[in-house]
Amino acid sequence: MEFNDPAEMEEQVQLFFDSGDLTVTEKDRDYITGKCIKIVEKIPEIDSLLDEKLEGWKISRLPKVDLTILRLGTYEILYDEDVPTGVAINEAVELGKKFGEDGSGAFINGVLAGVTGKERSARPASAGDAPAEGKDPRSGSVSERKGETYITRRI
Repeated sequence: MEFNDPAEMEEQVQLFFDSGDLTVTEKDRDYITGKCIKIVEKIPEIDSLLDEKLEGWKISRLPKVDLTILRLGTYEILYDEDVPTGVAINEAVELGKKFGEDGSGAFINGVLAGVTGKERSARPASAGDAPAEGKDPRSGSVSERKGETYITRRI
């Protein structure tokens, strides 16, 4: 979306799959294409939320790789009930480490941790998402209970 006109997206998706760099099943192709379409539909909402959560940054100044990963992670957190919040964040952080700049993983983790506060109001809680157990403003962290485990994240 950052490099192509929206009218060209169908052709770009076709080129992506036909490039020969990877082999995907028809099921995977449908899943990837469907998710891309859904994310693109939500970009205005996602970008508005990210703009609120970015401290000292503007979306227009973010590296395009980081922005794309943040959009994907935010979409999964807020709108994709098949992806648990922790999985969405972990996958986004790993993508940031692999494809982003130095420090992208930590940056993405911090922004998406802020997005999780919006999650509760955007979609019903699923079995994998426990409510926040406590917020400690002195340490800038949030503790959550996931099954028998407590997870503490910096916010």
